[in-house]
Amino acid sequence: MSGEKRKDYLFDDPRNVRLVVRGLVVACLVLVGLDLVLHRHVAHPWEEMFAFYAVYGFVACVLLVLLAKEMRKLLMRDEDYYERSTRDAGAPRSEESGDV
Repeated sequence: MSGEKRKDYLFDDPRNVRLVVRGLVVACLVLVGLDLVLHRHVAHPWEEMFAFYAVYGFVACVLLVLLAKEMRKLLMRDEDYYERSTRDAGAPRSEESGDV
């Protein structure tokens, strides 16, 4: 196992990660800059606010994460949920338990 060559992936190199992050930052800055010079045809007055869609998207993502954390409490199963159900399905039924 130690003699095998490990395959390198694109984001294993920190330089590639930095390059992608910098590219996203530049794209965000360009889009915010375009928001200053482009005329938008808006349907509601609050859409005229500077960087409205950026703020709206950020708030929506934060709310999605917070909602998902709360939903996890309701939907989460025990760690051995599937193993337990497989184990129970293979067990013979006893007549004492009323399962006939």
